[in-house]
Amino acid sequence: MTPLAERGVLIKRVQFTRFKQFNQASFDFRPSNVTFLAGGNNSGKSSILHGLAVWEFCKVASLMERGEDAFLAVAEGRQGFGLGDDEFSPINVPSLKHLWTNLKTAKGDADPDGYTLKIRCEWDDLAEEKHLEFALSLANDRLFIKPTSSNLQAGDRVPAAALLPPFAGISAREARIVGALRRRRIGEGLAGAVLRNLLLDMYQANLRDRERLRAGKSKISDNDLKRLRESDPWELLQDALRRTFSAELIIGDFREEYHSYINVQVAKGDVEGYKLTRWPKYNPKDLMVEGSGFLQWLSVFTLATADDVDVLLLDEPDAHLHPTLQAQMVEQLESLATRKNKQVLLATHSSEILKTVDHKKIFQVRRQGSGYLKEDQQKVGLLAGIGSDYAPKLDRIKKTKRLLFIEGSSDTNILKKFAETVGIEWHDSWIPWQTSAPHKERGHVFRAISGEVPNLIAYSLRDRDDETYETVGPDLEEKGYKAPQNFLVRKWRRRYIEGYLILPRPLAEAANLTEEEVVVRLRDDFGIAIGESFRKTDAPSAILDMRAKEILSAFKASSIAVASCFRADEVCDDVVTVLKQLDTLAN
Repeated sequence: MTPLAERGVLIKRVQFTRFKQFNQASFDFRPSNVTFLAGGNNSGKSSILHGLAVWEFCKVASLMERGEDAFLAVAEGRQGFGLGDDEFSPINVPSLKHLWTNLKTAKGDADPDGYTLKIRCEWDDLAEEKHLEFALSLANDRLFIKPTSSNLQAGDRVPAAALLPPFAGISAREARIVGALRRRRIGEGLAGAVLRNLLLDMYQANLRDRERLRAGKSKISDNDLKRLRESDPWELLQDALRRTFSAELIIGDFREEYHSYINVQVAKGDVEGYKLTRWPKYNPKDLMVEGSGFLQWLSVFTLATADDVDVLLLDEPDAHLHPTLQAQMVEQLESLATRKNKQVLLATHSSEILKTVDHKKIFQVRRQGSGYLKEDQQKVGLLAGIGSDYAPKLDRIKKTKRLLFIEGSSDTNILKKFAETVGIEWHDSWIPWQTSAPHKERGHVFRAISGEVPNLIAYSLRDRDDETYETVGPDLEEKGYKAPQNFLVRKWRRRYIEGYLILPRPLAEAANLTEEEVVVRLRDDFGIAIGESFRKTDAPSAILDMRAKEILSAFKASSIAVASCFRADEVCDDVVTVLKQLDTLAN
């Protein structure tokens, strides 16, 4: 049985029992090329990747300890084997206890043998469903591993997974190291510490293939060279570097009996096809001095092109990358994964990536109901950070069940000042959510939050801006928009909330001017005459359309300062309407 040599075996389901925050959890993945894991902080994105890395470690350790039949169906019931905590390398944890949910490793009634943590993977091989489950036990800082469920037979293919955390750890000198130590460095989050080793392996394998294809001839045939460039990991990596960075890697001579460190340099120049011509007087530089974005990209694609990996586990590979390079990385990863028949699980917080990729490829990780997005509009709630355990605003909304969408950072304070002035109670249960998005997109956010906050009521208040005031109803409702239940949409009749502040007397007080000076400047500089109709809902169009933000700026008066100077009989009817609605809905 040679499970590590085959490619194209893609995981369709992973199940966890007592692993990290997953006491009992199952995740179904489409065995397609790239899946983007998204969700709030601490939702479990990285834990899924870590769990698969631990499963891979158990698989490799079983092969090393027990031989090639270690996890076949006939191996069920065998005793497990133990490892010291210093031999555990797939991920970095303070202690092995941190692999268990709530650090509880002790057995219960359902775990008579003490194997309390389980990770199960399922996949299809030649249209037949296969599975392999490992169980773990901890005793005196010694980790015990055994397969507890398997239907594998000799010759069956088993997925090979590899985890790549965010790039770190590169140094000026990197010695040749063996596989176990490489895995440990990556598990510690130090992928940079083994990057030169991985590149040297790929380069030497390419040299061997070229020598084989040449077979005593002066050069490789055109057909053989074409096939090599389309499939060989080193050729694919160099081609991607040329197209993305106008760069190539130069691997220095390395003989283990002579050289202590691996030398990798970067050359840059003009690219034409597969050829790079160095810029005049350009001297290649050591890999270490390249930018963090280049190194992050390089570590991702070094792993992505490797032939002995079926499932790439990429934890925030967009870290350090400019948005343009993020988009290129995604495009190249998808192309490479398709060409090499690989599966990529990519955990990300990048709004740039999530905005642009097909929603069907986004897998939302959450405490309840994880799965692929069904509609593109679900991205809105996802990008708003819904589902994060570290979102205090969401925690407050869960307690009050009241959500106030506003446009400007000062809008809530203006409304509070007016409420105090006219004697209408302001309820702090309204949790403000600032966004310039239209009601439709706010509605998507509301639906997403409603999934976690039953009986939520939202009040969405936005500026009219350049839309006509005929789109606003008698109670400031937005005409033509059918809102979801418990989602009230309102739009200011004036261009924006500051339009309700341009009254000469309070404006003069806030600007330390006389009222007459304000009246003259409004007339001469802005062509506006303020009369008795200012506070009415059906004020003249000149009042409804005035650019109040420019006026406040000209008078060097803040909106809060002006609102604080209003008397109760000066507050506009539209503002009173909003305050009364908020007061009623708060109860």
